[in-house]
Amino acid sequence: MELAIDTSTRYASIALARQGQVVWEESWRSEQNHTVELMPAVEGLLKKAHASVKDLTGIAVAQGPGQFSALRVGLSLAKGLAAGLGVPIVGVNTLLLEAFPYLSLGMPVYALLDAGRGDVAWAPFVDGQGTLQDPSFRVTDLEALLQQATPPALLCGEGVSQWLEKLMEHRQTGVLVAKATPPTRRAGVLASLGSRRLLQGQADDLATLQPIYLRGPSISAPKAAS
Repeated sequence: MELAIDTSTRYASIALARQGQVVWEESWRSEQNHTVELMPAVEGLLKKAHASVKDLTGIAVAQGPGQFSALRVGLSLAKGLAAGLGVPIVGVNTLLLEAFPYLSLGMPVYALLDAGRGDVAWAPFVDGQGTLQDPSFRVTDLEALLQQATPPALLCGEGVSQWLEKLMEHRQTGVLVAKATPPTRRAGVLASLGSRRLLQGQADDLATLQPIYLRGPSISAPKAAS
């Protein structure tokens, strides 16, 4: 049984699967923080499946890009479970999780997340194999994304809801917008992609698997003593 964990943003999703086939799945918006909510949610899902952590044979985790604190919680739990159980782990790009349900449409797909400070994080996807056209995502203003996304194309992802009005107003004719309400990512998709890589023997190295942050942590300089 595989466990899939996604805490890339305020919205979280977890799933249990057998060879990529989802058994149980749960998604929610974190009202407190992922540190408090994630492990109880995993334990609850295992209970529903009448399973325990000892039944896990692999871990799939959303690697980012994502928010600094949120992403670290999911990666830390995933790596801790993989190390403790001695099972393989795979990290999957968060923007790929956003784009994957639309890749069969036969047009370029642009997945986007809100990056804060008036910017969006995005990456282009062009085929049905779930691969990144460009492994380095971009953080730009919305105008730069819309200049790149020429028709035919589809815009999707959690960031759409944040920028929907401007996207609809400024997109070119022939550029479609997926108006899904968050949470837009499903851990079942993560489980499927992760299982595919595990079956192909493409597990990641625990020591080198690292989160991909939208931005670095916001750290203020200490105040001078008065």
